[in-house]
Amino acid sequence: MAAETVKEQSEALASKGYERALFAGGCFWCMEKPFEQLRGVVSVVSGYAGGTSVNPTYENYGQGGHIEVVQIVYNPKEVSYQQLLDVYWRQVDPTDAGGQFVDRGHSYTTAIYFYTQEQRELAEASKGQMAQSGIFKKPLVTPIIPAPTFYRAEEYHQDYYKENPLRYSYYRSRSGRDDFLEKTWKNAKVNPSAQADLKSRLTPLQYEVTQENGTEPPFKNLYWDNKEPGIYVDIVSGEPLFSSTEKYDSKTGWPSFTKPLVAANIVEKVDNGLFTVRTEVRSRQGNSHLGHVFTDGPPPTGLRYCLNSAALRFVPAVDLEKEGLNEYSKLFK
Repeated sequence: MAAETVKEQSEALASKGYERALFAGGCFWCMEKPFEQLRGVVSVVSGYAGGTSVNPTYENYGQGGHIEVVQIVYNPKEVSYQQLLDVYWRQVDPTDAGGQFVDRGHSYTTAIYFYTQEQRELAEASKGQMAQSGIFKKPLVTPIIPAPTFYRAEEYHQDYYKENPLRYSYYRSRSGRDDFLEKTWKNAKVNPSAQADLKSRLTPLQYEVTQENGTEPPFKNLYWDNKEPGIYVDIVSGEPLFSSTEKYDSKTGWPSFTKPLVAANIVEKVDNGLFTVRTEVRSRQGNSHLGHVFTDGPPPTGLRYCLNSAALRFVPAVDLEKEGLNEYSKLFK
């Protein structure tokens, strides 16, 4: 573990067209996954920042005044800093000055660190929009400050959710984070600038389906009979959702799957529309309406995730590595 060499890292990133972002949102285990799932994010590293000591460790970083952070390297041609900010606000309680959820103390407080003046301006504007949105009922206390020296955390902290899925799931479910985020964002409206951005990026049908809970025509959509190997990601956020290995012909005219590729990226909600009770399926990060899940599917799950093609983007197996989704390539070997 060592401090970054700012000049060397900046030059290396610039040569590849990459940029950095630095966020603090409490336990860094919970902050890696949401950003790693974004298309255009090259890496997410857990670490320590903001204190006075040199080369802090997990045992002593708090004594030096450091807090837990994640440093993100991203390709601005594929994902914008504004999109990173939008994801950030959906992971934290920015009104809590004493920590985050079950983790208390300065070491777990929030912060947005900026590397450039542009990042500072975008962060301040974003914070202002959050404060005016009414989503959070108390004043926002998350500071926006210049990025300090970043220290990489020990290797056993990196990708903790992947390396220790059971422990991570146990901690996450009991930390209070998910309960808070679900309650806070359940009925939150998309801010005007983000809504305008979505309308410019999506087709009218994609917007109607994902943002207005629409339904596309059966048999007249992009993926209902697609048999090519690959995975399906959220058209809005890029988070991985389903795989062709679990896709089957349900005879309904919509793409259907027996189970999600990444269950944590799927949110199920009760839908009382159309004079019946159904289970709606949404994406966690993008909050996109995807479709519904039914209990008339084939073995072994008995489930049918009936989705709208307009909510999805298909990534062929041969392109997974190119799109930073190489971890799913093993499904097709």
